[in-house]
Amino acid sequence: MPEFIQLKVRRQPSPNDKGYWEEFKIPYKSNMNVISVLMEIQKNPVNAEGKKTTAVVWECNCLEEVCGACTMVINGQARQACTALIDRLQQPITLQALSKFPVIRDLMVDRKQMFENLKKVKAWIPIDGTYDLGPGPRMASKVQEWAYHLSKCMTCGCCMEACPQVNSASKFIGPAALSQVRLFNAHPTGEMNREERLDAIMGDGGITDCGNSQNCVQACPKEIPLTTSIADLNKDTVVWGIKKWLKS
Repeated sequence: MPEFIQLKVRRQPSPNDKGYWEEFKIPYKSNMNVISVLMEIQKNPVNAEGKKTTAVVWECNCLEEVCGACTMVINGQARQACTALIDRLQQPITLQALSKFPVIRDLMVDRKQMFENLKKVKAWIPIDGTYDLGPGPRMASKVQEWAYHLSKCMTCGCCMEACPQVNSASKFIGPAALSQVRLFNAHPTGEMNREERLDAIMGDGGITDCGNSQNCVQACPKEIPLTTSIADLNKDTVVWGIKKWLKS
């Protein structure tokens, strides 16, 4: 077993500051993950040169790969720090913030755009909560089977990081929001707003901006069939577009 864990962290004090690399050497302990290593630095912020520094800033919440908050680029791959086990990582371990989102500080980014995209596609089921509406219509078990996998999305940003179409020159909303359109359109109650969601993804930054690189489905930590959702929505938007044209 190694005596130390070698860590290279891409630091950035503020959104407008220039980034730089800082190295750390942390005493090795068994069964550590990236989060526990960052916590060791937080307790004693001293870099590999023995100089006092500031604690590395990152974000976390659930620590069980559910919230997606601790997503960062680890050894070149976007993944969650809580499930990145030190013993399975090649050293020196490099940590960087996601490149497709604005950096707040160090490894912490602003994922606001992902949530704005969910608003854009109306990824919810509008109901009147002032009185009991009853149990509602049942969802067929065969639909439940595939829809459940779509519901596991944690808006972590891995698919956005891997997608070449998500960049500063594009308005593409990304595969996560598109997949949620398919999920809510499959719900018996959510289907009432099906056309609104399809209209939303037929505009700027919508489904036609997908380049079909299929990186997203490889990067998704929950193995969500994102490309299947995009293919299904391509069909739905074509059919809905023809219906709208015939009505006009």
